[in-house]
Amino acid sequence: QVQLVETGGGLVQAGGSLRLSCAASRRSLSQYNMGWFRQGQGKGREFVAAIAVSGERTRYADFVKGRFTISRDNAKNTAYLQMNSLNPEDAAVYYCAANGGLMALTSRPEHYAYWGQGTQVTVSS
Repeated sequence: QVQLVETGGGLVQAGGSLRLSCAASRRSLSQYNMGWFRQGQGKGREFVAAIAVSGERTRYADFVKGRFTISRDNAKNTAYLQMNSLNPEDAAVYYCAANGGLMALTSRPEHYAYWGQGTQVTVSS
């Protein structure tokens, strides 16, 4: 199975930016659709963005509002989430996830079989 590790989280001021990375091991990312999800304190897991196997299609949650960009570099076995104009509502643990790449891009967490450990994003006002 593929193993995923997120990095890049931290503390930023409102309006700041972070770039999250999701590094895969054991398996190549080239066979997986990738998604980013987040879970705030006391909240459920919510979809942020997804990208198709070869990066040809992307999908975003409405709350992104053009602020976030998902990308991937299969040669480096890494997916990314560039987050700009962060606000306190964006504070959460961010997770990357992978599915088998046979489905249309999905926002449902149950469709993703593999998950990273999460990286904390904190946004101060």
